[in-house]
Amino acid sequence: MPTIDMQTPRPKRVRKDPEERRREILAAAVRLISQRGYNGISIQDVADEVGVTKQGVLRYIGSKDNLLAMVYRDNYNATGNVDEFMESGLPGSSPDDLRFPAYLRFLVRYNSRRRMLVQLFSVLQVESFNPDHPLHDEFAGRQDEIWRYYSSFDWNIPAAIGGWDEGMRPIVRRAMEIMDGVQLRWLREPEHDRHDEWLNDEWAGLEPMIFPSPEWDDYR
Repeated sequence: MPTIDMQTPRPKRVRKDPEERRREILAAAVRLISQRGYNGISIQDVADEVGVTKQGVLRYIGSKDNLLAMVYRDNYNATGNVDEFMESGLPGSSPDDLRFPAYLRFLVRYNSRRRMLVQLFSVLQVESFNPDHPLHDEFAGRQDEIWRYYSSFDWNIPAAIGGWDEGMRPIVRRAMEIMDGVQLRWLREPEHDRHDEWLNDEWAGLEPMIFPSPEWDDYR
């Protein structure tokens, strides 16, 4: 009698559009890195998460270091910027009346809707203290880069500040430090119905300390 092969046939691998597959790989990397850190994952972990081979992942991203750069620059750093704020139509977003406190409110609200990416950023920031980390130099120069970026816009600020270059650098630095700190506390908070609003409410309470009255009353 002929032998009957009773093995279950392997499911065919689904072929996807390259851009769709690339998005899947980056999304999987964001999830894994935000949970375990860059040093806690491998390309194989990402491949298993997506359901492709390790070689398949490398075909799209080249290397693990390149994957990290794509995750950080293409996902976290590429959105929530001043240009998007200016396109929002929100109060304080007009190019002829661009207000820095209003932009920071926009950024906090934007971040409140992307918890996983904020967690990714926070994990990478701590990991990057290691000089061998691929993003060590990026994070070491982050404050200077933020300052250069914000300085490229024409902000409407109080005359008493003495001009953007003269008086705003310490204010920008403190604002970023406070934002990083409050976002860390938000990440530790258990998620609940008003979890996103918690971050916005917390920032609303801190804003008057960073931009105090009466100096900033007409510039928020």
